[in-house]
Amino acid sequence: MSRGAMGRHVVATAAGADERFASARAVADATMFEGYVLYPYRASARKNQVRWQFGVLTPRGFADSDGSERWSLRTECVVDPGTAPSLTVRVRFLQLQHRTVEAAVPGGYATADTLEVDGRRWVPWDEGAPRTVDVPPLRLLPIEGACCDQAFAFRAGEEREVVTGDGRRVGRIVRRREAVEGRVRVVAAWADGPGALVKVTVTVENTSPWMSAGARRDDALPRSLVAVHVMLAVDDGEFVSAIDPPDDARTAVDGCANDGTFPVLIARDVMLSSPIILYDFPLVAPESPGDMYDATEIDEILALRVLTLTDDEKAEARGTDSRAAAIVDRCDDMPPEVWERLHGAVRPLSPSATAPAVPWWDPGADASVDPESDIVSIAGVEVGAGTPVRLRPSRRADAHDLFLAGLTATVAGVFHDVDGAVHVAVTVDGDPATEELAWQGRYLYFHPDEVEPVDVAGDADDAGAAP
Repeated sequence: MSRGAMGRHVVATAAGADERFASARAVADATMFEGYVLYPYRASARKNQVRWQFGVLTPRGFADSDGSERWSLRTECVVDPGTAPSLTVRVRFLQLQHRTVEAAVPGGYATADTLEVDGRRWVPWDEGAPRTVDVPPLRLLPIEGACCDQAFAFRAGEEREVVTGDGRRVGRIVRRREAVEGRVRVVAAWADGPGALVKVTVTVENTSPWMSAGARRDDALPRSLVAVHVMLAVDDGEFVSAIDPPDDARTAVDGCANDGTFPVLIARDVMLSSPIILYDFPLVAPESPGDMYDATEIDEILALRVLTLTDDEKAEARGTDSRAAAIVDRCDDMPPEVWERLHGAVRPLSPSATAPAVPWWDPGADASVDPESDIVSIAGVEVGAGTPVRLRPSRRADAHDLFLAGLTATVAGVFHDVDGAVHVAVTVDGDPATEELAWQGRYLYFHPDEVEPVDVAGDADDAGAAP
């Protein structure tokens, strides 16, 4: 890998970057391999005929002429710096390598559609080899000259693996890669708005040469950077959320322009910029025993589907890719306790180190919660079970609420959800189904700002009348 750089750097090692990005690696790899091979995990399956959907950077010549893909991506994020902030950037992507199978023939080898020996099977397939580019840590202050320009290259290559059976040469597996070249540019500048916030821009480009006219996407993929991810870490500083920034940093975040990627917080000092949209602080579920390469599906469902494959289908899946083989083997040998974990888990959204574990779905198990006696203050009036109120729905969570606007109701209870929010349960006055619904424990729920005590409105005399 060749490198050229300019700027002011702090010496760092790859091992140090590995440790720094350990928290981001699991999430980054889960998204980097998203869609790599989908159920039923066979090369012949129709859904595995079109691959490499996310974060593809083709050579610029192809991108300019074809228009279906981009040749560069840009990540912009905001750093709240300390006195001596330092930024570390790592780029991760897949380099394609085409695998062919060849059967042994007199005098050499001949291309084959499949190769099977002693129950093992190989078929042609495009594999993805993970590649990593580390940019040395960059001092962000003073802001003048806080920039870095680093080129990288991964050379073409070929590997051959001879396959034997019964003591004789049966065939071979050949893997070929095209050369890919690229560039990472890092620039820091003062962000828009108040405060001394720093905007960091990371641009990744595919600079591989391209001269082919009229080529298809499949022709450009071997010289592409696939599933490109950018990981950033800051020392003596914190990243500002691009999704939910504080008010004093909103102007700075609004001034960021991301192209082909979406930055989210992994930790306050670590950020992942992915071609797949995530929320801040994403995690791989601890119940998941391994990658399934389809995060839009449920692990339990996919694992159960794997068990329905025939022995021949499983053999083809194992021969498609080593990652597919690992899925089949894992599902075949999965112990009961892992199946039980996959069935589901309940986690508190706001855990407390001192509060005892109480089933959130059972108010009767928590003595601190009693919807029939709990109250909430609205416009200076204590509202609880039996309080007459007028409905003023405003959040538009349900279009049917609009039909209730202005009607009077009676509070049945004050409820608290798992997020700590308060909800007022009511029955509508004059509704002939009230008694039946109350017997079933079915109420209409409103936020406190969507109801007003009738006494405060001064209209107790015309309670129940439409406005």
